[in-house]
Amino acid sequence: MKHTYIFPSILIALDVLSAIAYGFSKDWRQVIYWFAAATLSACVTYK
Repeated sequence: MKHTYIFPSILIALDVLSAIAYGFSKDWRQVIYWFAAATLSACVTYK
């Protein structure tokens, strides 16, 4: 992995963890938001 991908990868992981945390509280809008943020970040980073 290139060193330029480390920070974005950490942010993507945090987005996914946030979605999981909101999933436990059944706040589905926040789950969708954080998964979308992770997807967008991944698409932009690893295109």
